[in-house]
Amino acid sequence: MKKVFRLEGLDCAHCAAKIEERVSKLEGVKSVVINFMTTKMTLESIDENIGEVVEKVKKLINEIEPDVNMLKA
Repeated sequence: MKKVFRLEGLDCAHCAAKIEERVSKLEGVKSVVINFMTTKMTLESIDENIGEVVEKVKKLINEIEPDVNMLKA
């Protein structure tokens, strides 16, 4: 299942790359792509339980960049 999110407050390309790298290693994540210019993240989950994956991603983003909010696009 694929979902697109807006990363409000993302203002650093290095931070976007760091978030993308760490999210890609989470269990349940099939793929993740962050476009820094549009501040959009496309997240693809391996299973149908994307809700749990999204919560893990939100928590991880908050740990890396507390000023970034993950919103539905």
